Amino acid sequence: MANTPTLHFEIDDPDSPDVTPLIRQLDGYLAELYPTANIRPLAVDELKRPNVTFLTARVDGTPVACGACVWHEGYVEVKRMYVLPACRGLGLGKQLLDALEDKVRQGGGQLIRLETGTAQTEALELYERAGYRRCPPFGEHHANPRSICMEKLLA
Repeated sequence: MANTPTLHFEIDDPDSPDVTPLIRQLDGYLAELYPTANIRPLAVDELKRPNVTFLTARVDGTPVACGACVWHEGYVEVKRMYVLPACRGLGLGKQLLDALEDKVRQGGGQLIRLETGTAQTEALELYERAGYRRCPPFGEHHANPRSICMEKLLA
């Protein structure tokens, strides 16, 4: 009988040797989707700041997904959410989003926001199904035809 893979969510170091390839894949993925855009995602050193919680999803110890919560005055922003292509379609994105929301609730956050791109249709569907609604640009985000800002009030 085969062993069932074990999925585990944990706060992680974005600079650890087994996590950095995941972040590089995310950067490459975004560059492919938006080749002419001037995208500047949070760098690894920014993901290590005190106001950031970086989370990985691991299967049998191997990172297969990641995401971060960035704490701001009045809201928490979800950033750098990514699931390896081989693991998509298994509900891992929803589980990761739920885990990030749980971290926000545990920290006392009530409003969660995010920014995603128009080319990320699967992500948009995930966020809409999870109760996120479109909102005006916030924080460092500006009106952009390729950008969609969303928010959710956590109960």
